[in-house]
Amino acid sequence: MVISPFLMIALTVGISYASADSAASSKQIAVISDSATLRQSYLKQHATGVNRKITQPTQAKKAMRENHLAGYLTLSTTTDRVRADYHGNNSLSSGIQAQVQNFLSQYQQAQNYQDAKLTAKQQRLLARTPVFKQHIATKAGTTNLTRTISFWILITMIYIILITYSSITAQEIASEKGTKIMEIIFSSTTATSYFVGKIAGIMLVILTQIGIYLLGGWAGYSIAVNNAALKPLLADNQALINGVIHNLFNINLLFLFLGVVIYTILAAYSGALVAKAEDASKAAQPVVMLSMLAFFAAFPFQNNLDALAVKILSYIPFFSSYFMPMRIINNTANCGEQLISLTILLATIGLFALYVGRQYQRLMLQTDSQNLWQHLLKRLRHQ
Repeated sequence: MVISPFLMIALTVGISYASADSAASSKQIAVISDSATLRQSYLKQHATGVNRKITQPTQAKKAMRENHLAGYLTLSTTTDRVRADYHGNNSLSSGIQAQVQNFLSQYQQAQNYQDAKLTAKQQRLLARTPVFKQHIATKAGTTNLTRTISFWILITMIYIILITYSSITAQEIASEKGTKIMEIIFSSTTATSYFVGKIAGIMLVILTQIGIYLLGGWAGYSIAVNNAALKPLLADNQALINGVIHNLFNINLLFLFLGVVIYTILAAYSGALVAKAEDASKAAQPVVMLSMLAFFAAFPFQNNLDALAVKILSYIPFFSSYFMPMRIINNTANCGEQLISLTILLATIGLFALYVGRQYQRLMLQTDSQNLWQHLLKRLRHQ
């Protein structure tokens, strides 16, 4: 379970690389010309997307039939004009058409200058072009993208970990329901100590898994930084990467962990409420439903963080682990609001764990036939 995300990523990257490698050749074109100078001039300006090995029309037609080539471009010159003819099953993309047209214009212009016998000064005067520059607020665009990526990474991590360990915890607790081993354990230690120890053990497993994921992410980033193909891409987007890392490795990580803690305690309580060990598969239903409600409730408010519902839910346990990090990422919650939400969450975890610990022995040893929902409603009526 721990290494499954890494295996999935490795499999996805491998398949993507293989498919991209096979598809790359079918998108290439060949450049053919009787003039070696003309062909080399084009290849010098536009090296990407060109199959250099094919130099004859017969080779190009064969490669096209085998779907190893998109088409071929023939370049030719007459006494006063340069010409290009493209042969393919589909038309050239607008980008390649622009490249070809730009090359032909430059080459034709150089030939025109030579035929007109212009001086170097006259050529420079004719080569003048207007100036056009765009001034874009790139920082604002990068900030918005950073927030969006951070939002999806964070809530997806919370949701996956909650769903996984809530189910495991609920089923593990439920499977011990009414067994002799529980009677022996409770005769040796208090139910509260046993419950807290069990939850602590699960938390250590979760922390270990989160640590493995962080180390795996750091290792993947280190490999990418030293990769010649990916290094320029990472350098161009370094501000975006730094922003995402900053949004993840701050108090948001604490909200993530505490969210997992409170959902795990609820999962343990749900597991203890089932009628018998055979109902273990049903034990995680309340936790999964509540987690899904919080997860999907965050979507509509991603771009509406000033809504009153967002502010209220960012202080309510079971929801604050989703909504407060969302506000922190978008800088709509100050330090005081973050500490208040964190204090409420910590207090709720402590009181909830104490309550479940006190009820744990009686719940684990009871053997009546009531189902999970009947037990839950009964407990609520007696509060």
